[in-house]
Amino acid sequence: MTGELRYLWPEWPVPPGVRAVVTTRAGGASRGSWASLNLADHVGDDPDAVAGNRRRIRAALALPSEPCWLRQVHGTVVAIAGEQEQPAADASVTLEPGRVCAVLTADCLPVFFAGRAGDRVGVAHAGWRGLADGVLEATVRTLGGDPGGLVAWLGPAIGPQSFEVGPEVREAFVAVDPAAAAECRPQGPDRWLVDLYGLARRRLAACGVTAVSGGGLCTYRDRQRFYSYRRDQTTGRMASLIWME
Repeated sequence: MTGELRYLWPEWPVPPGVRAVVTTRAGGASRGSWASLNLADHVGDDPDAVAGNRRRIRAALALPSEPCWLRQVHGTVVAIAGEQEQPAADASVTLEPGRVCAVLTADCLPVFFAGRAGDRVGVAHAGWRGLADGVLEATVRTLGGDPGGLVAWLGPAIGPQSFEVGPEVREAFVAVDPAAAAECRPQGPDRWLVDLYGLARRRLAACGVTAVSGGGLCTYRDRQRFYSYRRDQTTGRMASLIWME
C-alpha cells in the first residue's frame, strides 16, 4: 500500500519559475529494507516498485519531463540534462525550461544550484570523494557565467555528529585546503567526525558561490524521513530534483 507522499521544499532566494524538491522515504510501493518511496533502480529493490514510485512522483509533482537519472559513480562528471539517457555522472545541469535534473542520495549531500535570474539550474551528488575531488566546482563551471550569480541549497545528508571516518577522509580535504581541518573533530585514535555541510560551504565560497542556505538535516538520525546507507546498508534512495518552468 502506498501512503501520502512527503517532500522537502528548499527555502532559498530563487525566482518563482525555479522549482526544487527533495523526496522523503514516505509514500511509495517498495517494501522491506527499501520501504517505501525508493527511487533507485540499482539497490536490489523490485524494479516494478521502483518504476511505480518514479511514475508516482512525476504525476504528483507534475514534472514537465522524466528526470535525468544518472549512474552515479562518486566522481566529478557533470551531465547536461537531456543529452543522453542515464549518463555516468554525479551532477546534472540545464539552461532549458522543462528539463528535470536529479540526483539520488542516502547520506551523501545533494547540492542544488540556481541562477539568480532563473536562467540556469543544476544539482550535484556530493559524497566525500566527489566533494574532495571537486564535483561542486565542476558543476559551477558547467553552469557557466559569474559564480556570484548563483545561489545554492544544501539538502539532507549524514550530519557531523554521525559521519565518523578514518584519517584518509580528513587528509583528502586538508591536502587541498588546510583550513578544512576545522570541519573535522577527533573521535578516538585515527577516527574523525566530519562535517560535510561545512566542507561544502568552504568549497562553494572558494569558487565564488557565497549565497548558500540549507544544511542541518541528518539522514542517519532521522529514520522516519530519510534513507541512510551508513545506518542500514541495504536501503533505498531519496531524489533531489530541480527544473525551470
